[in-house]
Amino acid sequence: MNSYFQCGRYRFAMQGRQFRPLVMGVLNVTPDSFSDGGQYAALDSAITHAEQMIEDGVDIIDIGGESSRPGAPALPLEEELRRVMPIIYALRDCGKPLSIDTYKPEVMQEAILAGVDLVNDINGFRDPRAVQLAANSDVALCVMHMQNTPSDMQLKPEYGNVNEEVMRFLQDRVEVLTAAGVERDRISIDPGFGFGKTLQHNVDMLKNIGDFQQQLQLPLLAGLSRKSMIGAITGKPVERRMAGSLGAALAAVAQGAKIVRVHDVAETVDALKVWQAMAG
Repeated sequence: MNSYFQCGRYRFAMQGRQFRPLVMGVLNVTPDSFSDGGQYAALDSAITHAEQMIEDGVDIIDIGGESSRPGAPALPLEEELRRVMPIIYALRDCGKPLSIDTYKPEVMQEAILAGVDLVNDINGFRDPRAVQLAANSDVALCVMHMQNTPSDMQLKPEYGNVNEEVMRFLQDRVEVLTAAGVERDRISIDPGFGFGKTLQHNVDMLKNIGDFQQQLQLPLLAGLSRKSMIGAITGKPVERRMAGSLGAALAAVAQGAKIVRVHDVAETVDALKVWQAMAG
């Protein structure tokens, strides 16, 4: 694995004394996100939330304008742009890397031009236009696995071997990107917890984070925060899943995850500080 992750304008150590797990904070500017729908849809409240995440120690801010919760319908392009572009322009000089959470090449292009540092694609850069945009830019990428689409991904997820199939998908996508000219130090991977997976699939992948990174030699991002798997394990509704989410984040980094994508930034930062002090 490369000793660093080049995240647009920013560089993060991935090995050695300088390494620590990175916290990606979720900034959903959507009215229908599963966990915080509508709470930060207004520009002022979204900026305030971002400022609070920065104060709390966030490393990367992940901006999303389209809900990818199970059963979510597709959002028109114009509406997604209307939601995300003002917040990108408002935050691009905030001192932290900005990530755009989108699968639409048109949104990627506008966001890259506006100054984002990372493109987080739940579709795994399967659109050739997305691959070309990645190759022609210097932004970082997060390549995620998803079975089917958000509208139907949780109806009946099936795998022969979830780890092998997700690994193969990620390997294939990474090979396509590098063949197009994308440097490996710009690429991170995400097995897609909750995206077309049962609870058992998610648990199996979580236990094998180290194998994913060993095989692909790329930093792994784990997005477990507040998801249904936390609810299934704890029996808690989405608004009471913080403790379970902290446990999941610690489990992920203990298995080797380099980045955790979370809603509760301050609490996760503190938990990781304690974990790292004990682990070190």
